[in-house]
Amino acid sequence: MNRNYTIPYEELGAEKLSELLNAFYSRVAKHPLLIPIFPEDLTETIRKQIQFQTQYLGGPNLFTEEHGHPMMRARHMHFKITPDRAQAWLECMAEAMDEVGLDGNFREVYFKRLTLTAHHMVNAPNDEEGFE
Repeated sequence: MNRNYTIPYEELGAEKLSELLNAFYSRVAKHPLLIPIFPEDLTETIRKQIQFQTQYLGGPNLFTEEHGHPMMRARHMHFKITPDRAQAWLECMAEAMDEVGLDGNFREVYFKRLTLTAHHMVNAPNDEEGFE
């Protein structure tokens, strides 16, 4: 059996991933539910997210090489991630995907994976929204 399989990172490409994440974080920086859990300067956050998403999508292990195993839930435990914040994160990502013209099957599968990840990161109920 011969299958043509494209690695998601190769399908998206480094330039489009960077464009997507910059569009995403421009929304995060303005979102009232997300601002409290992100630094004022998102430069390093964007850089690390590009590294992580590169690896997450099957590209080079940039994140692991520089920072060790992702352990994303553990790395985010000190932030109060509520269901509402997870949803806001996903909404920012969907809007960023629209902005950069990401569509079709790739977008659908990628967004489903991100949705699973966002829900996995939830560590607090919505009533703790004011805590950081």
